[in-house]
Amino acid sequence: MSAALLGIFVSALLVNNFTLSYFLGLCPFFGVSGRLQTAFRLGMANTFVMLITSLAAWALHTYVLIHAPYLMLIAYILVIASTVQFVEMVIKKASPALFRALGIFLPLITTNCAIMALALFQTSRGYGLLQGLVFAAGAGLGVTLALVLMAGLREEAELSNVPALLRGTAMSFLIAGVLSLAFMGFAGLFGGS
Repeated sequence: MSAALLGIFVSALLVNNFTLSYFLGLCPFFGVSGRLQTAFRLGMANTFVMLITSLAAWALHTYVLIHAPYLMLIAYILVIASTVQFVEMVIKKASPALFRALGIFLPLITTNCAIMALALFQTSRGYGLLQGLVFAAGAGLGVTLALVLMAGLREEAELSNVPALLRGTAMSFLIAGVLSLAFMGFAGLFGGS
């Protein structure tokens, strides 16, 4: 992997993490991150959708002759919704327990602003096919990392002696804030690109 591709990957994964730096995709971050296993699986589903969205965004931007922004947005929405529907059908068939555990958050991937942001960022930055896929992989794994970290810390907090005032939503917001601050420490990597 070249230094430029590594920079794109690390930037999307750590430096400019969609959830902890841009605060995108917070609905599943707070809603599904109660259990480690569920958070990881939702993160992988998000990563898959991001990879397909990246591929489609590149193809639409490269080969579609109409470059009207509103038409591109509609095309992105169609691709994202179709991909999420496919993922939902596969998970429902392969793992009904996971399908039930993810609940409403699985179809909500369709409206996850992190997915749409990926397509918009990729096209505005002029990424080619390989750069876009590396960006999507880094962004997807970054969202997965954020979900898994949050789930692990929430599970640990359940086993700890936490004051009543901080239990529940307050603890989740505190954990999210500390994680976000921790990820700001990565800002110097690769020039903060």
